[in-house]
Formats: sequence, structure tokens, C-alpha cells
Amino acid sequence: MMAHPLSVLSIQSHVVYGHVGNSAAVFPLQRLGAEVWPLHTVQFSNHTGYSGFEGQVFGEGLIRSLVAGLKARGVLGRCDGVLTGYLGSVEIGAAVLDAVAEVRFHNPRAVWCCDPVMGDEGKGLFVAPELVAFFKEQALPRATILTPNLFELALMTDEDCRSMASLLRAFAWVHRQGPDWVMLTSLGADNHPVGDEQAGDFDLLLSAPCGLYRLRLPRLALSPNGAGDLIAALLLYHRLNGCPAQEALSLAGSGVHAVLARMQSLGCAELPLIEMQDELALPEIIYQAGML
Repeated sequence: MMAHPLSVLSIQSHVVYGHVGNSAAVFPLQRLGAEVWPLHTVQFSNHTGYSGFEGQVFGEGLIRSLVAGLKARGVLGRCDGVLTGYLGSVEIGAAVLDAVAEVRFHNPRAVWCCDPVMGDEGKGLFVAPELVAFFKEQALPRATILTPNLFELALMTDEDCRSMASLLRAFAWVHRQGPDWVMLTSLGADNHPVGDEQAGDFDLLLSAPCGLYRLRLPRLALSPNGAGDLIAALLLYHRLNGCPAQEALSLAGSGVHAVLARMQSLGCAELPLIEMQDELALPEIIYQAGML
């Protein structure tokens, strides 16, 4: 009998049009060969970066009832990983923690990839302030992979993360709380703690037990919605598929870069995931991460 494919429970927002949240994560994971169980925390017509949107925010009760339904089907033992993004409230966060605990009761090896969506450089905090404490005190001790941007990492660790020494302290603090992989996104020449990036470069960093790795990519002239959701999904998949940290960073970052490069050339407003699906599975150009 064939082993079941990798299975991921993805608890995120969903949009009917475009690609953010589950709409950015589910299809790429499926294209890579994973079975995905999408659980939507909201359903909107489109992401909130547009001038307007329609839809509904779901309560924490829906998460609990749907997870209870999965438990009743006897499938949670087959869940290899949980992927979460924007939560919106501490109540939703509490339901997510219970979902992760339920999955791990049935499969103690299950990996939780947590994207602690709270804010960004130049935008500040765009969630309720109590979510900062939730991520710092409750999510971190349970997460396996954390994928913050620089603003979020600084917020959780009380480090400015503007120097290499401060950044290393921040990574070390996070690792002591629980996560063994921490991928830092959104490093450009204007906020780079290493200090050697040029205007045409863009870096991703991944701190793991085996070391600190950097993936240097050509910078693109766009700030797309959904890119963070996409790279978190790809990183989780490659981790579950057995890739070591360096290889997982190379494959995930290269796949996202291919999608974004095509998005820039097309001048479109949404990630061209369908057109670029083969690049998600195996990027034509694989940029190699190296140890810092």
C-alpha cells in the first residue's frame, strides 16, 4: 500500500479573487504533491489592499467545530503539518492553539509553521495589540517554524535587529522559546542588519540548529500581497519533504522569486500562480543559499 501524501492543515484567510492567505498557499502545496485541508478564518471577495471588499469574518467557533469534524473522521493522525497566517484576534489564536494541540495528540511529530502577521516597516502594527503578547507568550513555545518580517521579529524579541549582534540575539531568543527554524523576510538595503547588501539585492535569512543561512536574490520593483503566505507554504512543504534548512530555503525562495519576476514582467496585481505552477514545483533558476 502506498503511503499517504504529505497532508497540511492550513488555517488562514481566503479570498475569492486573487492570491493571499489560503488562496496563495493551497494550490502551490497541492501542485507540489501535498494533500491540503484548508480551513478559512475569513472569506472576502478580494484582499483588503483594494479600495473595497465584501465578505465575512468567521468566529473561533467555526475553527473548533471543523477541527472536531476532522477528529471525528479519524484523519488527524495523517496531518503532517499545520500552516497559519493572519489570525485577527486572540480568540482565533486560542482556537488555532487548540487545533495544533489536537493534531499533535494524534501525530506528535506534526510541524507547525506560524507566520506571525502583525505589521511591517512603515505601516506599524495593524492587528490588535494583545496579539503581540499572544504570539510571544503562547504561539512561540508551540511553533516549529516561524516566518516573521524584521518588524515582527523586533516586536517579539525586544531587539532592534538593526545590527548583526542584535539579530543574532533575536534569533537565539526565539529558538529558546521553541521554533527550530526562523525565516526572516523583507531584508533590503535600507534595513539590512548584515550591512553588505546592495540596492539590487534582496535577502532571505533562515536560522536553524545547523547554522544561519542567507539566500540572496535579485531585487524586484514590487511589493505584492500574498508573497509571505506563499513562501511560508513552500518552506513548510520542503521541510516536511525532508529537505535540510539550506536546501529548503533555496527551493522556497527561488520558487517565489520566479513567480514575482513573472508578476513584474506582466504588470499584474496578483501572483500568477497558475501560469507559474511548474516553477513552484521545480524552479528553472535555483538560487543557492549559503551560510553566513
